[in-house]
Amino acid sequence: MSGHRAVSGRRTPAGRIPVRAGVTAVAGLAVTVAVPAALGDYWTKVLLLCVVYAVAAAGAQVLYGRLGFVSLNQIALVGVGGWAFLRAGHAVPLPHPVLLLVAGLVTTLVGVLIGLPSLRLSGLALALVTLMAAAAFEIVFGAVGFPDGGHGILGRASGGELPVALARPGWLSTDAALFVYATVVAAACFVLLWLLVRGRAGRAWTAIGQSVPGALATGVDVTRYRLLALAATSFVTGVAGGLLATGDGRLDPVSFPAQASIVLFAVVLIGGAYSLLGAAVAGLFYAGLPAVLDQFGLQGNLILVVFGAGLVHSVVTAPQGIAGQLLGLARSRRSGGATSSASSSAAATEPVEEEVAGRA
Repeated sequence: MSGHRAVSGRRTPAGRIPVRAGVTAVAGLAVTVAVPAALGDYWTKVLLLCVVYAVAAAGAQVLYGRLGFVSLNQIALVGVGGWAFLRAGHAVPLPHPVLLLVAGLVTTLVGVLIGLPSLRLSGLALALVTLMAAAAFEIVFGAVGFPDGGHGILGRASGGELPVALARPGWLSTDAALFVYATVVAAACFVLLWLLVRGRAGRAWTAIGQSVPGALATGVDVTRYRLLALAATSFVTGVAGGLLATGDGRLDPVSFPAQASIVLFAVVLIGGAYSLLGAAVAGLFYAGLPAVLDQFGLQGNLILVVFGAGLVHSVVTAPQGIAGQLLGLARSRRSGGATSSASSSAAATEPVEEEVAGRA
């Protein structure tokens, strides 16, 4: 019996966890570096967009999966981050990581200001408020445009001024370098959200998502933790906007329609609204699948049909999304492997026990 306990109770030593995480990080970095050389310039740019929108999707995933907030203004917040990045970059020669921080902080302020009036809302009412905010930003972007090196508070070229794209720093001059850099920044954003979800904030968000009165009864400061969620998700979304603006050094208002936030939220549900892996899948679908269809010469609007069918399938048959199914499959394979290992170990100990009993 002691042999059975030794086998079934075996656990991974705590010291191996950092080593395993380090090996995973190095392997991921190696794959990221190899991707541009393997796929070429076009698909490197497509994957860069996938990385950017995966970060935006992560914000929507945390808000909905933990708090039950339906945020339909994520693409608008990407635009806010891009606007702040371009305005600061044209005004002051700051290091690129600092510009990303500026974009994230400005978007945090805007996201919290939008969220303050809706802290007491939920469900359809909150979805409508965020959608109206996205529509308002679409109008604002169309009216004022994005900074292009001009003077004035808006940074728009006028009169005899010529619009200028914001140049990348020398170490990001190639698309391959930008893709690797963007992937590292996106990974840092995912780690930030993961740490929040796994910590006290995540437990408070889960309690709020299940029942606001119940969370209040257990002493959870609902307003404080909702604001924290809005601030954290807005920050990473603003950083995504800065990465998007880095690509060409300019942005177009037509890239941020209100309906795009609806599509992104739908793709988050398809990818998996209860896991950050779902946000990564959502980014691949949102920016990658249209490029794949384009390669086959299919009409772009077909993507809405594909996403619609995927959303119906996800809601009806797979509420956990693609990520939930993948994680469930991995858990079942692990548990099956552990069960078979324990069974084989038990079978191996039986002859020894019988031999000992015979000698006795």
